[in-house]
Amino acid sequence: MQSQSFLAHHQAMSGKKQGKQNLQTLFEVKETPSDNQIRNLLDPLEPMEFAPQYEWIWQQLSRLGGLKPYQTSLGTRLIALDGMVYHSSTEISCACCSTRQDRAGKTHYYHATLLPLMVQPGLEHVLTCFPEMITPQDGAAKQDSERNAGKRWLNRWSPLFAPQSITYLGDDLFCNQPFCEAVIAHQQYFIFVCKPDSHLVLYRWLAALTPEERTERRWNGKHGEIWRWRWVNQIPLRAGDDALLVNWCELQITHEASGDILYHNSWATNHQLQSHRVEDVCTFGRTRWKIENEGINVLKRKGYHVEHNFGHGSQHLAQVFLVLNLLAFLLHTAMHLVDDLYQFLRQALHTRVIFFNDMRALCRYHAFPDWDALWLFMIKSLDEDDVPPNIAALISN
Repeated sequence: MQSQSFLAHHQAMSGKKQGKQNLQTLFEVKETPSDNQIRNLLDPLEPMEFAPQYEWIWQQLSRLGGLKPYQTSLGTRLIALDGMVYHSSTEISCACCSTRQDRAGKTHYYHATLLPLMVQPGLEHVLTCFPEMITPQDGAAKQDSERNAGKRWLNRWSPLFAPQSITYLGDDLFCNQPFCEAVIAHQQYFIFVCKPDSHLVLYRWLAALTPEERTERRWNGKHGEIWRWRWVNQIPLRAGDDALLVNWCELQITHEASGDILYHNSWATNHQLQSHRVEDVCTFGRTRWKIENEGINVLKRKGYHVEHNFGHGSQHLAQVFLVLNLLAFLLHTAMHLVDDLYQFLRQALHTRVIFFNDMRALCRYHAFPDWDALWLFMIKSLDEDDVPPNIAALISN
């Protein structure tokens, strides 16, 4: 319900009917423990305790066809990987905190996670996969990292996907031989940003070769642009006889009149590149930005309060709250994809904030027997001209 605290949530659910509150009717809660007791109960739990709920939602999405829009022309779906810091403090800490020191020598305690999201060009919705915590590992002398968390995530979750069904997207941090080999070992694909500064050997090879090239003029509504794709197959990712051979591609967009470079990036991939395919590979490589815009930005600024300290605890509490927050984000997205009433209301009310504000306000003053009753009450309050025939039919039934 996008409440900022347990107390706010309890107050928002306080509407009563025949002695029952919305917490009982909508969420099937028999008794509500105190704030502190809830935290005490959650603190010892490992985040993985909640993995079955993620799996259940993904299974229902698959069953109801919610994953079909995420299939790409490459025959795979896209999962973008990126790190996210969701707690930072110089005072509050726990055993799961990572640490860093600032220039003044002061220690900062923080929580971070590897956030895997299923993305698709042209779709505003991203689907949350179970996260992998970036946290101190038993027996490890160094701090944990996005890359190590990524390897653990692949080992735990990649086997759930059919072979050759996923293309992983990531920044230059993931474009190294051990991580690429880990993706290949799980019989999947990757498209990772490949920067010249961190891949000196690969770019020396490129300088000695003549990449294939394709150029196209496009009009963006204001001015002409020149799009140029270049690509090479089977080029070593690093030095050494055991270097992994990858396929490299590049996209550069220039202003037709001035010649100014408007966009430039390059990627390494294990997808075979041809003239008819390189544009799609570059497009999917660029789609990685959705993890920031439609993922992290929504979680931090669109009502999920992911950086809010709901409770830090001494064991796993901060991690558990993150997992529950991401679970809510996944559930809301899944509802938008497969539930007609939910989808219509989200679109009719325009913004996520208005939608959840209205729900909380209604639930404060009135108890609803189930979720459909709440959705229908909200829909009936809208202008009839705005209600499409399929939704009107559901209301009449």
